[in-house]
Amino acid sequence: MQLVIAEKPSVAQSIAAVLGAMEKKDGYMEGGGYLVSWCVGHLIGLAQADAYGEQYKKWSYEALPILPHDWQYTVAADKGKQFKILTDLMHRGDVSEVVNACDAGREGELIFRFVYEVAKCNKPMRRLWISSMEDDAIRQGFADLKDGKEYDPLFASALCRAKADWIIGINATRLFSCLYGKTLNVGRVQTPTLKMLADRDAAITSFQKEKYYHVRLDLSGAEAASGKLTAAEEAETLKTACESAQAVCVSVTREKKTAAPPKLFDLTSLQREANKIYGYTAKQTLDLAQALYEKRLLTYPRTDSQFLTDDMGDTATNTAVLLCGKLPFMAGADFTPEIARTLDSKKVSDHHAIIPTQQFAQTDLATLPESERNILTLAGARLLFAAAEPHTYEAVTAVFSCADTEFTARGKTVLCAGWKDLERRYRATLKAKPDPEDGDGENTLPPFAEGQTFEHPAARVTEHDTTPPKPHTEASLLSAMERAGNAETDPDAERRGLGTPATRAAVIEKLVSAGFAERKGKQLLPTKDGNNLVCVLPDSLTSPQLTAEWENALTQIAKGAADPEGFMQGIEEMTRVLVETYSAVLDDKKDLFRAEKPILGKCPRCGGDVYEGKKNYYCGNRDCAFVMWKNDRFFEERKTAFTPKIAAALLKSGKANVKKLYSPKTGKTYDGTVLLADTGGKYVNYRIEIPKKK
Repeated sequence: MQLVIAEKPSVAQSIAAVLGAMEKKDGYMEGGGYLVSWCVGHLIGLAQADAYGEQYKKWSYEALPILPHDWQYTVAADKGKQFKILTDLMHRGDVSEVVNACDAGREGELIFRFVYEVAKCNKPMRRLWISSMEDDAIRQGFADLKDGKEYDPLFASALCRAKADWIIGINATRLFSCLYGKTLNVGRVQTPTLKMLADRDAAITSFQKEKYYHVRLDLSGAEAASGKLTAAEEAETLKTACESAQAVCVSVTREKKTAAPPKLFDLTSLQREANKIYGYTAKQTLDLAQALYEKRLLTYPRTDSQFLTDDMGDTATNTAVLLCGKLPFMAGADFTPEIARTLDSKKVSDHHAIIPTQQFAQTDLATLPESERNILTLAGARLLFAAAEPHTYEAVTAVFSCADTEFTARGKTVLCAGWKDLERRYRATLKAKPDPEDGDGENTLPPFAEGQTFEHPAARVTEHDTTPPKPHTEASLLSAMERAGNAETDPDAERRGLGTPATRAAVIEKLVSAGFAERKGKQLLPTKDGNNLVCVLPDSLTSPQLTAEWENALTQIAKGAADPEGFMQGIEEMTRVLVETYSAVLDDKKDLFRAEKPILGKCPRCGGDVYEGKKNYYCGNRDCAFVMWKNDRFFEERKTAFTPKIAAALLKSGKANVKKLYSPKTGKTYDGTVLLADTGGKYVNYRIEIPKKK
């Protein structure tokens, strides 16, 4: 009997259906000589710091650094039942071996191995490695199961990544949180990503707008423009000179240019395009792609490859033909797919690019939720674009001389629309039309010839402003994360940039939920705390260079070419140095993260600002002892909460109208007015006015 463990229930169900394990049990399925169960994602994780001793339950500088040697593991709080089911299945007497069917990649390997090791399983282990949930792919995968030990280096790499992130994250977060008196989440990927947002925000804030001018000549209906002119007077002088002069064509150049079809989608490029076109966040796109994968309509989404393997030519061709008949925008298009340019096994790492599956043929698109339909259509459209002809055009540049100044006219004639025709068709079907790509239009110039002259051409001056950089969107931030540190990263590294295609969305969401970044429409902006955090952290934590160094080392570990112990020793030494270096805060930075409390009113004693505390309302002037206690006996006897609204009214006018005041004398409630009777002594006194009944 083989026990097959998938990462999620939906994947397990697809595998069970192919294997014939159709009998449903509590937490698994059985049949055909197989038991099929699942992990529910990250079932086991590294334990929190307080698992290593009482001294770590309270955050303090003195307890740092925290460097575990005998690592502890913990079962996710809401997943204990499923872990027990897996443990019992692993130890069943009729189970001869365990098949790791978790997602094929570094994190999938980690998810399975944590469960396998914490359950103390020692039965033989084999590995299923597939990129599609189609029935044929699953059958082929089980026909070609690998010995699980072949993936020991991949697990070592995943474990090093997890431990290193824990050590840096826990220690740096506690260190800077203790120093500044506020929870400051610090992470190897998260913090450099925040730095990108802060740098862009600083560039926008410091930008100073400048005016510039162009003089434009009308030459047989075409427009030729001068270079930038910084002074309006200079532009007007040139305009006047041109109108009384002769423009001469000094050169005409024609150049045939080609825009190659776009590559297929990896996860990051899919997230970028979905953000541009539909406004989906990176996490939304990942969730939608995962849902389509589990419905067997899309290949594995957590990939960083933009090519298919060389043996997928027939599959991709059949899929392209299928898409031509299923996608409405392809109706009437003259298109023959050239799949060969999408194939390159050397450029495929764990998984090939994202494309629709053959299951698409049996699916009515109208039955899918709109958001899933959008992503599936987008992935299908990209396969067709990638397999279409290149877009070719002739670029014409005509240069003119007038009033001793050079003017340039540019034109473009499309020779073969190629893939851009398909893209135009697709974009025409969208509800919200995205911004057109620069230079997509056709602007044909008249047939200019060298030596051609134009007497007294009409001229005009146009005024322009320099523009600041644009705030990051999720699309542009994902691109920046993907490129970050690439100059320092080994070209052979399987992981490049900040994070992985699968984790970048979660990093962005964490920055937002922690209050270090915020969304405004499609824009992503750093908050005040986000900018301050970047300012106080060392370059080693805000630069993508650390990630580049890690990924180089982790890649070598995954290949069996580097020592995991040496890597972890380096992480521990870096942490010790960090804690020793940052032991105190400069006085001018102590209050950087102090929350700005609203002012309730003015102090009746000294005129200072009064704020709300946990138990009182107090004067912000340290030399003044004025305070109003929330549990003052006056209010407690009258069963009335001393609210900030009442306090603000008392400070403003010395009185506050309060409803349902209980009277200890009569045992009844009244609506009355509380007066600030005496503020001069140690304690503030109050009295009450209850209107007499007429």
